[in-house]
Amino acid sequence: MVGVDNVFFNASAFVGGLFLLEFGADRFVDHTAIIAKRLGVSPTLVALLTAGAEWEELAVIVAAVSQGRSSLALGNVLGSSISNILGAFSLGLIFTSGNVTFDRSAKIYTALTLLFTTICVLFLAFFRSMGRIAGGIFVALFVAYFASIGYYIYKGVVAPPEDSDSDSDSDSDSDSDDDDDEHDNLDKRSVSDLSDDTLRDEESVSPKTITTSLTLPHKGSDAHETIPLRSPRKRSLPKPKVQNKRPRSLTYHIVQLIFGFLALSLSGYILSHSISTIADAFNLSGTVLGITILSIATTLPEKLVAVIGGSRGQNGIVVANTAGSNIFLLTLCAGVLLLAGNLEELMSSVTTFDLLVTWLSAALFTCIVFFGARCWMGFALLVSYAAFIAVEFAVYST
Repeated sequence: MVGVDNVFFNASAFVGGLFLLEFGADRFVDHTAIIAKRLGVSPTLVALLTAGAEWEELAVIVAAVSQGRSSLALGNVLGSSISNILGAFSLGLIFTSGNVTFDRSAKIYTALTLLFTTICVLFLAFFRSMGRIAGGIFVALFVAYFASIGYYIYKGVVAPPEDSDSDSDSDSDSDSDDDDDEHDNLDKRSVSDLSDDTLRDEESVSPKTITTSLTLPHKGSDAHETIPLRSPRKRSLPKPKVQNKRPRSLTYHIVQLIFGFLALSLSGYILSHSISTIADAFNLSGTVLGITILSIATTLPEKLVAVIGGSRGQNGIVVANTAGSNIFLLTLCAGVLLLAGNLEELMSSVTTFDLLVTWLSAALFTCIVFFGARCWMGFALLVSYAAFIAVEFAVYST
């Protein structure tokens, strides 16, 4: 019998874990970027560390593996890669008006996504016995991708990926440090502009044009009487308020980075534990819940970025968001899972249907980016995603 209190408690913990996950990801990404800039690290490296990197997904996977839920972690990897394309990229197309074409950088990122997806699917389908070796290969592929993309961005061949996970309000403290110099410059400019404008007003009323005396004729005579007038008042310049913000210390950002990492770790544990408990309560497959509910929840930021990017016509952000996330998932996250997870549980939980949908979604993504997109394609992808979720629950739920 299903314990109603147990289910509601874990469902509430799952929702709370999502908020903690987003908070931790924002803190981790924002303060990593600031520390890297303070230490003189290349901006290219900072962009790769903070953009398109699914650190929250990695935290969930590590937590699931530590709790002996390797199938849940695998479902999250495959489900998130599918959700990023069929569930997030589709929304970007729906909110885009007219025909959409993509630049060279978008096509390069998309081609890499299809390449890494093909390698991952082939390993999981035909080379399962390699296990730990495959995990090492995936991690090596991520390192090679990281280094090569960093080199080509430095050379100007491709544009750096856009940041997708740092748009929330929680990063206001960290952003203020980077904006200190800009505020000071703006204050200085406002002072000079104000002084110039006021001086121009004073100069326009020059002493030559001001009547300092009034001459009146006496009644009945030709004599004149001169009456002095008050001299014009000098207008004093207002004293503008100059805000002097002191930048935060490096120690502050390191502490915030540690807090972000701890929040990520705690949220990963809460999410994996709560969804596993719900799966046991309803006798559901952990892989299916990872592919459906968990992946939908953890990719909500990508869906929000896709909607905003599509509505504003920033198609490059939508593509980089999807491609960067999937490459991170199918290389580093999959590699860590194969290196640390239960191989027997992993191999028994993989289904041909899941692998096929994972590869087909990447292939559709590549075709759309290379040949151009239409609004109706977004609706078609979204309907396909709804059909995929329905099949998962109808056929593979137990």
